[in-house]
Amino acid sequence: QVQLVESGGGLVQPGGSLRLSCAASGFTLDYYHIGWLRQAPGKERERVSCITNDGSTHYIESVKGRFTISRDNAGNTVYLQMNGLKPEDTAVYYCAADLRGCAYTDYDSDYWGQGTQVTVSS
Repeated sequence: QVQLVESGGGLVQPGGSLRLSCAASGFTLDYYHIGWLRQAPGKERERVSCITNDGSTHYIESVKGRFTISRDNAGNTVYLQMNGLKPEDTAVYYCAADLRGCAYTDYDSDYWGQGTQVTVSS
């Protein structure tokens, strides 16, 4: 089955950490640019981070210094390490794979996962 599957979400206290995984099956991630997007209730979807197929990384300002995106091509997986989590990071996190570039990673990309819930609360 050709798909992207996110995992690693959960409930964490403010200041805590989570590592999200985006695993591909049925295709190889090597040539794809991978974006992590999030959507909170009542808010616009936003791309928080992206990694290009040659390893360049991008972050939105609000997560810089706290989130780290990485890719393991051998494992066909992309990770999002999230440290110093804040309540405003609460959202469903999705990954998207797109051959065109980071700016195109979204729900209409070549591949889009089902999402994983991240809740930051005391």
